[in-house]
Amino acid sequence: MTENNEKTLVHPAFMRLAINKAMEGVKNGQSPFGACITRGDEVISCAHNVVWDSMDITAHAEIHAIRDACKKLNTVDLSGCVIYSTCEPCPMCFSACHWAKISKIVCGARIEDAKKLGFSELTVSNKEMKQSGGSSIEIVEGYMRDEAMEIFKRWQEQEKIRLY
Repeated sequence: MTENNEKTLVHPAFMRLAINKAMEGVKNGQSPFGACITRGDEVISCAHNVVWDSMDITAHAEIHAIRDACKKLNTVDLSGCVIYSTCEPCPMCFSACHWAKISKIVCGARIEDAKKLGFSELTVSNKEMKQSGGSSIEIVEGYMRDEAMEIFKRWQEQEKIRLY
């Protein structure tokens, strides 16, 4: 149940974990973003955005997942890890992935999709960040995009939505 995408295998089950985690966050009044960090076939961490719960604007799903993975592995070096993100990481999250030495980013929706919802995104793509910064992170975009976009739809259907 894997598919070959670029240099290494991509596992749909891991993206589904990120999607499910994002939906959990939406159900709890959080923003529609989720991330799952893996190493090989092992899930290291899985988190959703907790900006509103923590009142921490930096508590994006990727940041939360990176913090958890670093604690679990007792290191700041996540070489060999893959992060599955329901949306293309923002510049802050891409930078954190780079600094943590995450090997690969697999993302569903695009930054532009989040901006269209009203989030104040900086529409600098991961590919632009990688190129201008000389990062070695492998990037897979648009992976399971339809499923990732469904999270945005469910979030928009809620009675009360909060943007940042």
